[in-house]
Amino acid sequence: MDTRKKRIIIGVVAAVVVCILIGGTAIYLHAQQKNDKEQDTVVAETTPVPTATPVPTPTVDPHLGQVRSSITGEWVEKKTEAKRPYAVMINNIEYAFDHQKGTSKADILYEALAEGGITRMLAVYQDPSNVKVIGSVRSARHYYVQFAKEWNAIYCHFGQTKYATAKIEEIKVNNLSGLSAIGPVVYKRDTSIKAPHNVYTSGKKLQKGAKRLKYSLKQNKKKAAKHFAFYEEDTDPDVKRQAKSVVLPFSNYSTCRLKYNAEKKKYYKYEYGKKHMDTFYKKQLAFKNVIIQFVEESNIDHNGYQTMELTNNSGKGYYMTNGKIQKITWKRKEAGNKMVYRDRTGKLLTINPGKTYIAVYPKSRRSLITIK
Repeated sequence: MDTRKKRIIIGVVAAVVVCILIGGTAIYLHAQQKNDKEQDTVVAETTPVPTATPVPTPTVDPHLGQVRSSITGEWVEKKTEAKRPYAVMINNIEYAFDHQKGTSKADILYEALAEGGITRMLAVYQDPSNVKVIGSVRSARHYYVQFAKEWNAIYCHFGQTKYATAKIEEIKVNNLSGLSAIGPVVYKRDTSIKAPHNVYTSGKKLQKGAKRLKYSLKQNKKKAAKHFAFYEEDTDPDVKRQAKSVVLPFSNYSTCRLKYNAEKKKYYKYEYGKKHMDTFYKKQLAFKNVIIQFVEESNIDHNGYQTMELTNNSGKGYYMTNGKIQKITWKRKEAGNKMVYRDRTGKLLTINPGKTYIAVYPKSRRSLITIK
């Protein structure tokens, strides 16, 4: 065999060997890749995936930055609780009754006889800054001065008796009188309503007047009486006697009626045979708590002005809430401005959070009250 043929044969053999080697390598690599994939699959199937531990969502305090009101027991902003209250004399003869404004915004509402069988009211506002209209505003009476003092409130009135003036001076009550130089700043007449039943104010005007006279606008709790305590939540008293309807005939002229609404869990007020309405905010007056405070009441002079024996005195009464009624007592000392209500066991009266109506009612007419 010549040299040329040998070279051809050797080249062919070498090519075949190379092809075999390349093919084998490819087959090996393919098998290896397949094996790796199978191993990955096995690992994926057999290795558990770690489960993330859920992080609990922190509970947000719905009353963050708030405190309990010392007047209503409800949650309020800290800045609200720090404010000094205002106590406004409200006209309540029938004509004025039909034009009352801003009364539904009061936190505490007193009602007592003034003279001639008519009643007047004292509306206590912890923070009246957003109350657009309040009134109509009428003249001061000395026992209303005492009620205002109990809350360390700035007393607001348009006119006064000599007895009221003397009491203001005696027990040092900051006041905004409509007949003083501050009057035009605080009060304004509504000419669409007959005088003298047409004097109105607003929360902003009250605050403006108090600032002008440089009264302290911050509440000093040491100067306010501790009338009662509050339940933390709405609570039914542990008493059996029901009070779904109460009739309080202050006189032949003025009779207050309170009807319990079980759905709203409030007492709705009526007078002169009508719903007692705030005609500006278009709301009927309604209260979570009702206190009836029996007092010795009489004429103080020939004008028929009334007096209530509150100074260093005590007496009995009723407390109503959630359709139930219980007997209570009260005691008041002028020195130190101490006024307290106690329950039937003698403990400090605990009431439900919310607005309170206080009827300062003649002890001599107690038998005329109807409770159903």
